[in-house]
Amino acid sequence: MKELLLFRHAKSSWEPLVEDRDRGLTEKGIERTKSMAVVSSKIINDFEVIFSSPANRATHTASILIHELQISFELLQIRDSLYTFEIYQLLSFIKSLPDHYSKVICVGHNPAMTQAVNQLSTTNLDHLPTAAWALIKFEQSEWRNVQNGMTSLGLPKEILK
Repeated sequence: MKELLLFRHAKSSWEPLVEDRDRGLTEKGIERTKSMAVVSSKIINDFEVIFSSPANRATHTASILIHELQISFELLQIRDSLYTFEIYQLLSFIKSLPDHYSKVICVGHNPAMTQAVNQLSTTNLDHLPTAAWALIKFEQSEWRNVQNGMTSLGLPKEILK
């Protein structure tokens, strides 16, 4: 059985003259990530590895999670291939994960995150909000074969109202 947690980066700034890859998080994004870490601690704490896009907003989101949950920064691995908005690139990354990992977190970007949830699970998700996650549990034992997973969502409390 494999478990994949797709965590969309937190709300980022749209400062003029800043390259997309370099955009930072807003204060709201930082605070939302901290609160999501707290409410998700029982789920996130037992994952084996955290892969993140190299974009500033994604690595900052992953770093906040790690810091708030007091887990080792050694679990964090930055992967250029996760700096994508395209589903086929994200699926290629997921399907090529080493099988010795059973529980993986990927921090990245929409629309690829939302589309991956829809492609890999039985859920039909319209939009994965910033600082939200989708946990997909698969029956398959090899990443290259994952499909038809069961999804649960972690949404920021202000979205749940």
